[in-house]
Amino acid sequence: MTAPMTTPTGVRTAARGGAGTTRTARRRRVQHPWAIVAFVAPFAAMFALFYLVPIGVAIWQSMLVVEREGTYGAATEVFGGFQQYALVFQNEAFWSSVGRVLLFGVVQVPVMLGLALLFALLLDSPLVRGKKFFRLAFFAPYAVPGVIAAIMWGFLYSPNLSPFEALTSRVDLLSADFVLWAIANVVTWVFVGYNMLIIYSTLLAIPQEVYEAARIDGAGQARIAWSIKIPLVRPALVLTAVLSIIGTLQLLAEPQTFRSFSSAVTSTYTPNMTIYATSAVPNVSLAAAFSVVLALATFILSFAFLRFARRKGVDA
Repeated sequence: MTAPMTTPTGVRTAARGGAGTTRTARRRRVQHPWAIVAFVAPFAAMFALFYLVPIGVAIWQSMLVVEREGTYGAATEVFGGFQQYALVFQNEAFWSSVGRVLLFGVVQVPVMLGLALLFALLLDSPLVRGKKFFRLAFFAPYAVPGVIAAIMWGFLYSPNLSPFEALTSRVDLLSADFVLWAIANVVTWVFVGYNMLIIYSTLLAIPQEVYEAARIDGAGQARIAWSIKIPLVRPALVLTAVLSIIGTLQLLAEPQTFRSFSSAVTSTYTPNMTIYATSAVPNVSLAAAFSVVLALATFILSFAFLRFARRKGVDA
């Protein structure tokens, strides 16, 4: 008698049968496609209505120019192509404001994230007591609206109103030389706690076994923080850095409020203030062109930082 043999054709047939069964099982899992549509549709509608449509309207508005028949003729908007963008790149005030906020971000963002990381590491340390109190105390400034925080700090900076008259009478924090960093202090005070919570939540997700293994190897708290915690919270640092870059280029509330305290803060002090002042002229088309250019600059800087952070992460 001869033993039964399995032919390659039979093997392929069985494999095909298994693959077909798998595809059938996957197909059977989607039993209620309309339920998926029902859950996704509200988000998709809101995303399109409040994100995609405004972007499209801004781009279209930036392509229009105003023409008049004679000096006092009725104004009509006509398609002008990239004429408004040519004016954007010729506007020195706008690019000066962009350079100002970039300088602001180069200094303020690392300081803010450094403090947020330090506070998160302190809260995660077993040597610190009263963690609930300090977590709330660090986060509390974020609950204060930006305008209210700017007004409060504006009074503290004012030489005639500040309780720290000995300092403000010698150093004019609202002068052209210091007002940018006075605003940076307000933004740092407000957002350190917010970024700290993002980093701290990442620290809480690290398995305790990693710390136990490090302690068995003789590592102290400082060594654990430097060699284990900081490398593992790098994704959170990248996230907070990207959010901070976007927020820096959108700076508006604090400098707009500081105009009441300092003559050094002009109506074109930041890009968003330039857009706001231009739309109030009114020159909505030019303001829309400013907005589109600022959005592209924000995207390019954020994307470049993400590529840089990813490359550094791969190299590490």
